[in-house]
Amino acid sequence: MIELKNLSKTFVSDGGKVEALKSVNVKVEDGEIFGIIGMSGAGKSTLVRCINLLEKPSEGKIFFDGVDITGQKGRELRKTRRKIAMIFQSFNLLMQRNCLKNVAFPLRLSGVKKSEAEAEARRLLALVGLEGKEKAYPAELSGGQKQRVAIARALATKPKVLLCDEATSALDPKTTGQILSLVKNINEELGITVIVITHQMSVVEDICKKVAILDGGEVAETGEVSEVFRNPQSAAAKKLVFPASEAADALPDIGGAFVRVVFNGASATGTPLIAKLAMEKGIAASIVSASTRNIGDKIFGNMLLGLKDQAEAKAAVGYFESTPDIVATEVTADV
Repeated sequence: MIELKNLSKTFVSDGGKVEALKSVNVKVEDGEIFGIIGMSGAGKSTLVRCINLLEKPSEGKIFFDGVDITGQKGRELRKTRRKIAMIFQSFNLLMQRNCLKNVAFPLRLSGVKKSEAEAEARRLLALVGLEGKEKAYPAELSGGQKQRVAIARALATKPKVLLCDEATSALDPKTTGQILSLVKNINEELGITVIVITHQMSVVEDICKKVAILDGGEVAETGEVSEVFRNPQSAAAKKLVFPASEAADALPDIGGAFVRVVFNGASATGTPLIAKLAMEKGIAASIVSASTRNIGDKIFGNMLLGLKDQAEAKAAVGYFESTPDIVATEVTADV
């Protein structure tokens, strides 16, 4: 388990102080895939670098398996870092070494014999789907293949935790899906805890069970991914969950009022919600935008509806809320 307690990080320069993290509290249980998401400048990269102590926090504590590692140094810190591996957006491969030697590199650094290190490297390359690429150099690989090599190298020290810092940001959507599927399989087969740092809500939806949303260096919201999507509470969460076309500040200038309806599909799928609203309440609603997402084993839907006025919007919210598994809210430019 990893737990961050009141973690803060302040950078000091000639230009003054920058508070990158402010009293962050996050708990990640063993075996979880936990997402940390936020817009650019939210503090995500600083947070992940604090977890493995590449950055020393200014205040607060970091606990790993119940042990306070905040003040660790030297050999003790190196031993801890071997249990917390990391992959990056830019892959960070050694360009002068082939795939086999890249993966074997951390093992050789820790004193493992060459033959044993290379045998383990071959096994790991096969695990990530790169059997037969042992002699290929990074320049000969696609972005997805480079990230697979980076994952294999990260697994070489048999870590308990894998930190993924924007690991799919440089990849196309198809390759992103393949890498996320690989990370999920590794989590399930090896029991490795995974912490995913990203600015993409779709990445969190694909593989994470829980999420913490960072905004301005603070945790704005945390919880089950499905619940955060179904009913986001903070302004930061709403910006991430709802696409720009569905955001409150992008409402069409057509007059009237707006209601957002979110459902998890369990009871609402197949129900003619708009037709029933018109027939039972006499309220006509137009669909301004709509989308569906797969989160875990559920299909979540999101509709933005246009109505005549606020009175009809309030009545529509009350009607929708009477249906199980549906959350409905009035939407204004400041919500």
